Amino acid sequence: MSVPQQSLLRDAMRRLNMTRDAFADRIGVGRRALDSWLLPEESQESRAMPEIAGRFIAEILTAAASAENATQSVYSTDPQKPILFEGKPQLLSVDQFSRDGVDALFRVADIMQPIARRRKVSRVLEGAVLGNLFFEASTRTRVSFGAAFCRLGGSVCDTTGFTFSSMAKGESIYDTSRVLSGYVDALVIRHPDQGSVAEFARATNLPVINAGDGPGEHPSQALLDLYTIQREFSRLGKIVDGSHIALVGDLKYGRTVHSLVKLLSLYRGLKFTLISPPTLELPSYIVDRISRNGNVVEQTNDLRAGLKGADIVYATRVQKERFADESFEGYSPDFQINQALVDAVCGRDTLVMHPLPRDSRPDANDLSVDLNHDSRLAIFRQTDNGIPVRMAIFAVLFGVQNQVQHSMRDATWRPPTQLGPDDAPFHGMD
Repeated sequence: MSVPQQSLLRDAMRRLNMTRDAFADRIGVGRRALDSWLLPEESQESRAMPEIAGRFIAEILTAAASAENATQSVYSTDPQKPILFEGKPQLLSVDQFSRDGVDALFRVADIMQPIARRRKVSRVLEGAVLGNLFFEASTRTRVSFGAAFCRLGGSVCDTTGFTFSSMAKGESIYDTSRVLSGYVDALVIRHPDQGSVAEFARATNLPVINAGDGPGEHPSQALLDLYTIQREFSRLGKIVDGSHIALVGDLKYGRTVHSLVKLLSLYRGLKFTLISPPTLELPSYIVDRISRNGNVVEQTNDLRAGLKGADIVYATRVQKERFADESFEGYSPDFQINQALVDAVCGRDTLVMHPLPRDSRPDANDLSVDLNHDSRLAIFRQTDNGIPVRMAIFAVLFGVQNQVQHSMRDATWRPPTQLGPDDAPFHGMD
């Protein structure tokens, strides 16, 4: 398979665990030249990498593959890293991934970028039908999965809520899953009860993706979050190992946080600062899990102190739908992350992230809209990255990832260079 130079270079930096500056120095080129090789092909500043540079990089990767700390090559004779749950092609938890497996998936996501940018089209899933089963309200995740499937040539059937489902009539999860398996070719499921998506998965041999199971996990969100972090860090000259991540908000019920911190715990020397009211702290079993690989975990209720020195600020909303008789004690509008706070305690390269939706009302204890013009705010780059990552998940689950590159053809339309009027100047660029 012919691998785009941008994908090859990004994967090489991941495998060698190097920043752009370190990688440019290793291969003997200037940073400006490397940046031009990494730009999308449609960019006027993009340049083709010399063949000799490609050969040299291949030699470096071959040597690194035998080194003690090198990760397994994703350019081996079998580039697929299967995503399996109990032996079937299904994605239910980030626990299914090793660090090598994450890198392999991200290599496929890199290949998907021209399609996600609307520059290319592919029909590798033509004729396949996705069943989007959302028993909880969703906008971003449901539409993102549907769009990713359609951009690979498939079609989508949606259902939302319990009210209009047969489960409201008493039908079991097993029966629902087995019946729908006769109608569609893959299932994406969101359910309010932790563990319910696993019940759906055990009742079918089709690809199943967990799009959120109550306070449990949201693996695809964690993957797109980590993919965003890696791409942003590449631009900023950082690597994930040794970084400082501040997680803010409802850490008890926030399933995006649960999945993300477990995925990040595959890296070394991280500092996690967990900032929440006492009633919404991260569950202790997850804290124990992430305190590995030399990672440091600190917990605090002081927002201002907790954000100091962070490379990433990851904010979450209060999951009000998970509450029973509990209160929101200690979680006031003073807990809001806004422009004044970020300017006061965060660095100029700090990334501000949020899985969305955020509460945009002025007095909300969430991520303020006054950060919309700040280039440190990565939330829209984050959501955009959901398309190539979810496309990659579908491609690997269906086993067609090796066909994508050859299936691409030029799109017949051209999207705007910046999707939103408030996007930062580099938005949409590598």
